[in-house]
Amino acid sequence: MRIPSHSRRLFLAGGAAGLGAAIAGSRAAAQGGGSGIPTGPVGRPEPKLEAEPPLPLDRQVGWAVVGLGDYAQGYVLPALARARRSKAVALVSGSIEKAKGVAARYGLKESALYGYDTMGRLAENDAVGVVYIVTANSTHAELAVKAFEAGKHVFCEKPMANSPAECQRMIDAAKAAGRKLMIAYRAHWEPHNLRAKEMLDAGELGQVWFATSDHHRPLDPALPRDQWRMKRSVAGGGSLVDIGIYSLNGLQWFFGESPNAVAASMQAPPDDPRFAEVENVFTAELAFPSGRRATISSGYMANKKRIDLWGDRLVATLDPATAYQDNRLVVSNAKRAEEILTKETSAAQFTGEIDHFSQAVTEGTKISTPGEMGLRDVRLIEALYRAARERRWLDLNPDMTVRGA
Repeated sequence: MRIPSHSRRLFLAGGAAGLGAAIAGSRAAAQGGGSGIPTGPVGRPEPKLEAEPPLPLDRQVGWAVVGLGDYAQGYVLPALARARRSKAVALVSGSIEKAKGVAARYGLKESALYGYDTMGRLAENDAVGVVYIVTANSTHAELAVKAFEAGKHVFCEKPMANSPAECQRMIDAAKAAGRKLMIAYRAHWEPHNLRAKEMLDAGELGQVWFATSDHHRPLDPALPRDQWRMKRSVAGGGSLVDIGIYSLNGLQWFFGESPNAVAASMQAPPDDPRFAEVENVFTAELAFPSGRRATISSGYMANKKRIDLWGDRLVATLDPATAYQDNRLVVSNAKRAEEILTKETSAAQFTGEIDHFSQAVTEGTKISTPGEMGLRDVRLIEALYRAARERRWLDLNPDMTVRGA
């Protein structure tokens, strides 16, 4: 049963009314009525758009995209092309031929192409305000420091880095350069996730004392994007680091608090070469200061991205929760289930996070997902791996370090 949102109903009603008026006007004109509507092509008044148009190009923040893999080409660059406050002005890649091909598709000159070893020259390019790091996890810290040294702001994919020490290095470099650092937790701008959080915060779900979050996807060694994910030194871990981080960050965002105790377990099939260095399935229990509890799972074989917020009035289910497109929100109880539609599609998560950072850079507004959040989550991941190894509950400090460690 699909129940449109209030805004959607208003839009449809208004559209129907406008259509009826247009039809009536056309009939009157055809019958010689004095409607004043021209029958030929003329200049019409400025339309009232549903969404704000892009800023003039000279007011948009220029972004340099570092790393031109599947995600950068499939989602980052298209999002920059759609963004309101942001535009792609430079590319950084280890393959100059690949960079030339991508540049041609987005109208960028070869002078705007850089290698990882020539990122320092970004300092000479005043058109670049932000550097977006979309590379393997182990490279984030080094590339971020290079960008800060070039005087640029940094937007970095998650996880922020492979260790708390690397995260802190990035934060320190940002402060030393007087520049901003943001981590790309895109679900904070995904419309269905936003609506679920609004319902939770407004009490529409009732009391929510429990949540579950499961993020799984197949790991395919035939794909270049997955080959480095099988190497612990590059990826920093297995499924927990790669996709379990959506559960960890998402539940903390929904609840507005971080766990104070965790327990965990992990599994790697001994006869599967994909998991010689990293885990396949990771499960964890999270206890929060408020008394709330949550369970999470991640894995590298199934394909599911789901979050459930278990309220005593309604259960909110995001399924998919954090996919690149076509996410869904359903609220239910024992008697009914209704899908909650949103005006914007899931594509808004990409432009939302990008323009959020551009606005923070130009207007000095607060960053919703700063480097400190990335550091917190990497500390939590480190604690969870320790809990799994030691097979016991661990108490955590507010900064997600292990108490008594």
